[in-house]
Amino acid sequence: MRQTELVMFAGNSNLPLANAICRELGKTLGRADVARFSDGECNISIYETVRGTDVFLVQSTCNPVNENMMELLIMIDACKRASAARITAVIPYFGYARQDRKAKSRDPISAKLVANLITTAGADRVLTMDLHADQIQGFFDIPLDHLLGMGQFVDSCKKLMKNNPGEYIVVSADIGNVKRSRMFADRLGLDLAIVEKRRNFSVSDSSEALNVIGRVNGKHVLMLDEVVSTAGTLVHAAAAVQAFGAEQVYAFATHGVLAGAALDILNASAIEKLTLLDTIPYPADKPACPKIEYISSSHLFAEAIRRIHDEVSLASLF
Repeated sequence: MRQTELVMFAGNSNLPLANAICRELGKTLGRADVARFSDGECNISIYETVRGTDVFLVQSTCNPVNENMMELLIMIDACKRASAARITAVIPYFGYARQDRKAKSRDPISAKLVANLITTAGADRVLTMDLHADQIQGFFDIPLDHLLGMGQFVDSCKKLMKNNPGEYIVVSADIGNVKRSRMFADRLGLDLAIVEKRRNFSVSDSSEALNVIGRVNGKHVLMLDEVVSTAGTLVHAAAAVQAFGAEQVYAFATHGVLAGAALDILNASAIEKLTLLDTIPYPADKPACPKIEYISSSHLFAEAIRRIHDEVSLASLF
């Protein structure tokens, strides 16, 4: 067991989750002021002694992405300069993760750049959940623990299915999500179907569903994704399976970005309910959506933090 004290701080991106993690650990957030100077620059003040401590900084790099990213980087630097023994960046939602490759000439690989920034700032390790692409783990030159959110949805799905699991099927909303959906289907003991789609590159974040591989006629559909941004992929997939005879469609996703007109699109869609984890808070400037509900990820993050601090394997959490 690590002998240094565990200390936690948080930026402004997701204070409710940070406080929930602390409650699970029987801790309180360290005293810090994460504010702005009059010209908009981040003004970070740490009011706890961190010398020789095991520091965990909780910060989702969600909207406003660049503001939250700079808060995280400067908090890491502040703790490093204050002689923390180890700094773990706890990033429930990792922004820029979808920019993980060059899709066309002269594209940046922004996910790699962000990984370099976090490492250069002074983080010793990273704890995150459901990266857009597994290979992003290799962008870091420091240890990274990658949690999977799907386990948080299993109990909800089992309650939904009750005594009629034969009436349900897991559907992958696109080919790229088949591996995650297969794991989800296996945990629920269900069959898997796949929606085949063509992405429309002339319109940002747009896709067109074409076909359903598998039998969904008369079935209730469970769809799993790692992120809901504009909701286009899930909504088109829901329309496709209903066109092939599916009954109710229930969607589950780890990260609810809910950008643009996502809420209007969801409200008008065939999706009965969208269940999200709380890695990103619900947009404060948008009205409540009756189709969306949240499950807390605090217990999983707290257990991972406890094991990292105690130098215990995280393998069973994966």
